Amino acid sequence: MQIVGQVHKDGARRGARALGVTLALAIAALVAGCNVAPPYHKPSVETPPAYKELTPQDSTAAGIWKEAQPSDAAIRDKWWEMYNDPELNSLEEKVDISNQNIAASFANFLAARAVVREARSQYFPTVSVAPGITVGQPSANTGSSSSGSSGSSKSSNATESEFSLPFDATWTPDLFGRVRNTVRAAQYGAQSDAADLENLRLTAHAEVAVDYFELRGQDALKALFDKTVAAYADSLHLNQVLYNTGIQNEEAVAQAETQLDTAKSQDINLAILRAQYEHAIATLIGQPASTFSIPVGILEVAPPSIPVGVPSTLLERRPDIAASERLVAQADAQIGVGRAAYFPNLTISASAGFQSASLGNLLAWPSRAWSVGPTLSETIYDGGLRRATVQQYVAQYQVSVANYRQTVLTAIQQVEDNLASLRILSQEILQQDDAVKAAQNDLQIATNRFKLGLDPYLNVITAQTTLFTNQQTAVDLRIQAMNANVQLIEALGGSWNASQLPAPGSLSAKTPPQPTNPPPASPSQPLPPSRP
Repeated sequence: MQIVGQVHKDGARRGARALGVTLALAIAALVAGCNVAPPYHKPSVETPPAYKELTPQDSTAAGIWKEAQPSDAAIRDKWWEMYNDPELNSLEEKVDISNQNIAASFANFLAARAVVREARSQYFPTVSVAPGITVGQPSANTGSSSSGSSGSSKSSNATESEFSLPFDATWTPDLFGRVRNTVRAAQYGAQSDAADLENLRLTAHAEVAVDYFELRGQDALKALFDKTVAAYADSLHLNQVLYNTGIQNEEAVAQAETQLDTAKSQDINLAILRAQYEHAIATLIGQPASTFSIPVGILEVAPPSIPVGVPSTLLERRPDIAASERLVAQADAQIGVGRAAYFPNLTISASAGFQSASLGNLLAWPSRAWSVGPTLSETIYDGGLRRATVQQYVAQYQVSVANYRQTVLTAIQQVEDNLASLRILSQEILQQDDAVKAAQNDLQIATNRFKLGLDPYLNVITAQTTLFTNQQTAVDLRIQAMNANVQLIEALGGSWNASQLPAPGSLSAKTPPQPTNPPPASPSQPLPPSRP
């Protein structure tokens, strides 16, 4: 169904009347415009009142880990500074500058902002100009003949020209919220991309911290192995002296030598993992692994206090939860876009310009021509396309709701996992320290009995191996505790909260946001020129 009105230059009164009708229709469209999208409400999610695993018990006295006091209201912005490690701080500062995954995610956010502006452009009319010139000659075999004549024809061989300078404008008012919901969907999508960017940034910082503590753990193990190798070398020397004096047999020397060589081999093998962690850190901070190195150090940091809060705060603190919730809002707006297709579209078109057979008279006032009129269109039958489209959008909304709730459940699980790890590790470290002390005492007894000739050297080897194994376990447990501490901060969302999401209105600004600490342009690859 179409209602088309056009007015040409055959009367100023008729033109003014048509223009008035068109303007009245446009005003009525703006006033009567409605939104057929369902009202959006954030999906409800059941969250427990407290974390089950938040019971550190006697770990506070051990100095391994403790829950932050209520005065520690939130995790600081640069949360890695809680570990008081200058080397770690220096590495973390480079993440936002040079990490290429963050750079790619930021560019993806800029693209999402551009999509918002693309959607908003539908609010405004489209104006175009198409100047043209047509030159032609009519056929010599066309004409008219009188009744009863022999059919002679007359034609002119003159060349005809026509010059035109038309301006066309088209505007489709947003009667039923199709454009509004398209814009909202784009805005929610851009907010989701912004949250994804923050989640990637949080993950990158956490990975640097975990890899750094793993590397420092390898340094601690290297120091332990070096000390153990030196002790085993002393034992071998002692057995060789005793063998040369006839006190000890050759078997004890062979056992001591085997023990020393095995420890040396394991000591050398530690370099593999350390190199891999160093290379991983180089990639995370955007540097070639071939030109990056970290000096050897010792893991001396204890897990700091972490303000945990209650599970419901995760809904505002986790960027991945915020991103998932924004996708729910986007899916809700898409339903409105689909429903708007059931209603008619009003298009207002206007054209004005000049037409003349000579270029000299093209811009003369008598050469003017114009037309204006509305078009109302409605789809009568589409084979169920619109219904299927709305059903698709509704199903996608339900998928996004389920994904959002699953993201919340996963977040709570991750916090509980790391709380449990810290609680159990704190107790295990205490127990393991007792085991190391007991193994040291056992080694001292076995060594004394060997020197007195009461026991064979095999008892000393067994005691040394037991001590060494327990010392390794103690170092490994402390590495795990540091990793669980970092992963707890990551599971809590770091220092981020939902208030840092860009406001919908700011997403359509022409000036794009700048990345955090942007890297300088490379001389060989200059940045593209900015456009207004």
